[in-house]
Amino acid sequence: MGTPHPSPAHVSRPTRVPLRRMLPALVRDPARALIDAGNRTGGNLARINLGSFRPYLVTHPEHVQHVLRERAENYERAGDGLFWRPVKRLFGEGILGEGQIWSASRRMLQPMFTAKRVESMIDGMAEAISDAVDELGTPSRVGRPVDIGAEQARIVCRAIMKVLFADKISVADAMRVVDAQDAIASAVIPRIVVPFAPLSLPMPGDRTFRRAVRVVDDVLVPIVRESRATAEEGDDIISTLWRARTDDGRQLDERQVRNDTVAMFAATTETTINVLTWLWPHLDEHPEVADQLYEEINRVVGDEPVRREHLGELRYTRMVLDELLRLYPIGWLIPRRAVAADVVGGVRIEAGATVVASPLITQRMSAFWDRPDEFDPERFRPERVRARHRYAHFPFGGGPHQCLGMYLFYLEAQLIVATMLSRYRFRLAQPGVPGLRLAAALRPRRRVELTLTGAAPSAAA
Repeated sequence: MGTPHPSPAHVSRPTRVPLRRMLPALVRDPARALIDAGNRTGGNLARINLGSFRPYLVTHPEHVQHVLRERAENYERAGDGLFWRPVKRLFGEGILGEGQIWSASRRMLQPMFTAKRVESMIDGMAEAISDAVDELGTPSRVGRPVDIGAEQARIVCRAIMKVLFADKISVADAMRVVDAQDAIASAVIPRIVVPFAPLSLPMPGDRTFRRAVRVVDDVLVPIVRESRATAEEGDDIISTLWRARTDDGRQLDERQVRNDTVAMFAATTETTINVLTWLWPHLDEHPEVADQLYEEINRVVGDEPVRREHLGELRYTRMVLDELLRLYPIGWLIPRRAVAADVVGGVRIEAGATVVASPLITQRMSAFWDRPDEFDPERFRPERVRARHRYAHFPFGGGPHQCLGMYLFYLEAQLIVATMLSRYRFRLAQPGVPGLRLAAALRPRRRVELTLTGAAPSAAA
């Protein structure tokens, strides 16, 4: 299904965003420039002038739904296009690709991320998270500040390496990969901003990118190779990939297993690490939100370890996570290439054109959100969610390419937040919410450092 093609008399022109307006703003503050460009469209389809590259910007939830879900078969994730070409140098073909290779990889991996399978992991995740949070006891007792981004990376790696990778990747090696991912996320930005530059042309960040990819391969490729011999006995991502068969019955080769292992490592760690890093400065700025979180966690969890049965009762915690995802969606840029000509919002899209949707833009537009730049979890009360368009909030994408790890993120993030806040209170080393740094995934412009203190025993216990 899709928008019917109107007669030529009813086809409208897109809103134009000229280069003279975009370029200075992009240089000053790229994130703000993109959000402002979206606000100027008012939800109408726009065409952004970036010199020789002029993508269509889709911001209205109805138009986003058309591109990502209703006509998804016409809007492909092109490997040589905006964003995907530089990212493909790390992930290769596979779950982050398109066409038959993508569909085969997704079919193989999807059973590991069903609600039933993820829920079966909760106890193991909860135990690993609890053990990892225990290690914050020493800096808490001596009043030593911690880099909460690095500590959350350690906690996430402990949990994910246990439940999805069967501890084949040590936490120390996983942290090396996380650090390399962080370097890659910033290194690819020049090529995302200048997508028409050939790969043969040296660009800032290329050398950093190559070094980081070598680190990823040095850690993961030997583990992928060693896992082949025991794949029939394993129940982890790497074993699943080795046992999988393509549509024509072939076993995946080592390169394909490597590509999907790297992609799934990133997908199952990156979102939780980065989204939760923003939690602490927002709680510091909004003590009323922090108080509601503490009250809910004390009431539901008390002084017990966080368990599977607690998660369904942590409703306000889930609202806080949804608001963080609204402001800081990990997949903030979703480029597609039109396979055939189409009409979106009354604007004709020619075959081969690049169409870009962006949760970062749509989720901060005043046309769809009241006070869009303010942090307010109350937006996600169930009755307010029901009153909004489904694609006003799409931090995990949508349609057939929606992130496999979405359900895993919510359960893992709830476990981490509830475990941390049931044990500790905190003080920011530098008050204020950091600025937004565009990378392949959104990052704070500075480290977030906390001093932790033990929480008082819960009256609910």
